Amino acid sequence: MKLFIQAAAAAGVIGVLVVAPARAQSAGDSEIALLKQQLKLMEQKLDRLQKQTSANTTAAANANAKVASVASVANANAAYTKGPVAPSGVLVTMPNNRPTICTADNQNCVSITSRLHLDVGGYDYRPNTVNGIQGLDNGVNARRARIGVLGKFFGDWNYALVYDFGGSSDGFGGAATGSLSGGGTSGIENAYLSYTGFKPFGGNLAIEGGYMDVNYTLDEATSSNDITFMERASSQVIAANIAAGDFRSAFGARWYNDSVWLGAYGTGPTSGSNHAFASGSEQYGTVVRGAGQIINSKDVSLHLGGNAEFLIGPSRTNPATGIGATALNLSDRPELRIDPTAILATGALTNVTGAQVYSVEAAGNYGPLYMQGEYFWYNIERDPTVSNFGPSNNFDGGYIQASYALTGETRTYNKATGAYNGIIPNNPASLTSGGWGAWEIAARYSEINLNDRLGIINGVAGGKQEVYTAGLNWYVNRNIRFMLNYLHGTIDKQQSATNASDIGGKFDAVAMRTQIAF
Repeated sequence: MKLFIQAAAAAGVIGVLVVAPARAQSAGDSEIALLKQQLKLMEQKLDRLQKQTSANTTAAANANAKVASVASVANANAAYTKGPVAPSGVLVTMPNNRPTICTADNQNCVSITSRLHLDVGGYDYRPNTVNGIQGLDNGVNARRARIGVLGKFFGDWNYALVYDFGGSSDGFGGAATGSLSGGGTSGIENAYLSYTGFKPFGGNLAIEGGYMDVNYTLDEATSSNDITFMERASSQVIAANIAAGDFRSAFGARWYNDSVWLGAYGTGPTSGSNHAFASGSEQYGTVVRGAGQIINSKDVSLHLGGNAEFLIGPSRTNPATGIGATALNLSDRPELRIDPTAILATGALTNVTGAQVYSVEAAGNYGPLYMQGEYFWYNIERDPTVSNFGPSNNFDGGYIQASYALTGETRTYNKATGAYNGIIPNNPASLTSGGWGAWEIAARYSEINLNDRLGIINGVAGGKQEVYTAGLNWYVNRNIRFMLNYLHGTIDKQQSATNASDIGGKFDAVAMRTQIAF
C-alpha cells in the first residue's frame, strides 16, 4: 500500500511537470527549480523501494526452497523408518529391567520374567555310627532356572505362566518333600488366572486359581529372590509341602489393605502328579493365613500373623473303606540342596486320614536391622482301627533369624503379599560410578522334632535336627545377588521307634549362590 501511494505521488509530480510549460509564463524560475529538486528526491525513493522489493522476493523464494528441502528429507526418513515403528498405542518399558509391553492405556500388558539360582557347595558330614548315612555329595545345582510370562488383560485379569527347568525344587518330582507318593515330572511352577476387578476394593481383592505359589507362612510369602538365606528352614518347608508350597494347584481369594493381609485357598496336588489310581493326584486340603503390619513408622516396622493348614483328603487307595493307605512322608534335606539326601525323615506314615499344621509368624525391622521367626505345630491323624495306630502323631519346629544391612538399606513391606521385600542397593555396584552395592550379614537358628512316642510300636522316629546358619549377601544391583552360607548342624536320629540304634550325624557345609532375577 505504501508503495502504491508513493507511485501515485510520483505520477502527480510528473503530471505537474507536463503542464508546467503552459504555466511557464506565469511561474518563476524558483518554482521550476523546486519542482526539479522534488522530482529527483522522488526518483531516489522509487529506486530504493525497487531494490527492497527485489530483496524481499529473493528471501521469500529461498525460504520456500528450504522448507521444501526439509519436507523432502522428512518424507524420505519417514519412508525409511515406516517398517520398524511400533504400532500406535503400544509402549515398551523395562520396569526393574523386566521387558514389558503394554497398550497406551496400560490395560493390557505382557512381561518376560526369569530367575536363575545357581548353587555350588560341599559338606563335611560326620556320621555318629556306621549304621547311618556315611556321607553327602558335593557339587553344583541349578536350584531354580525359571522363565515365563506375566501379564494382564483389560486391567482386571492377571495371569502367569512360568516353567522351572531347575533340578532341585521342593515341589518337583516324585520325591517332593512332604508330598504323597506318585509324583510326576512337570516343572510348571505358575499357571494361573487372577481377577482383581472388584471396584469397591480398589483392586486389593483377588480371586484366583491354577498352579501357584500359595502365600502360606511368612517365609513362603517372601519371594525366593528375597529370602535371607539360600534355603528356607526345614520346619517351614515340611509344613508348606503337606498341602501348600510351590507348584501347588489351588483356588481361593486374598485381600489386603495398608495394614492387613487375609487369604484362604483350597489346594490340590502339585503339578505333574501322577493321575494313576494310587497316587497323590487325589489329595485336597485348605490353607488360611491372616497377617498384618501393626507398627509402621519411618524407622520401625512390626508384622504379626498366623496360619492354619488342613490336609482334608489324603489320597486313598481304597475308597470303599475310606482308608488313606497312601503314605505321607515328612522329610527335608539339611537346609541345603546340593545333595538330595534327606536324613531327617519320618518314613512312610501309612493310613493317614488327615493332617493339620498351625503356625505363628513375626517379623520387623529397625532401620537396617531385620528379624523374622515362625513356629509350627504338626498333627498327623491316622486311622486307629488299622494296625493299632494311635489317633495321631504330633511334631513341632521353628526358626528365628536376624540380618543387618552394613550399607544402611532397609527391607520395605509388601502389602500385596503380607511379607517383606528384599534389599535394593542405594548405590549399585559400578566401576564407573564407584558404587559398592549393598552388603548384608545374617544368622539363623532352626530346629524341628519329628520324633513322637519313641519306644512304642506306633511311635515315629523321624529325627531331631538343629542347624545354625551364617550368611553374607552381596546385592550388586536390584537384579544380581551373590550369597555365601555356612551351616553347622546335628541330626539326632534312631533306626526306628523301637530300635534305638543311632543313625544320625553332624555336618558342616559351605555353599555359594549366584542369583539373577528380573
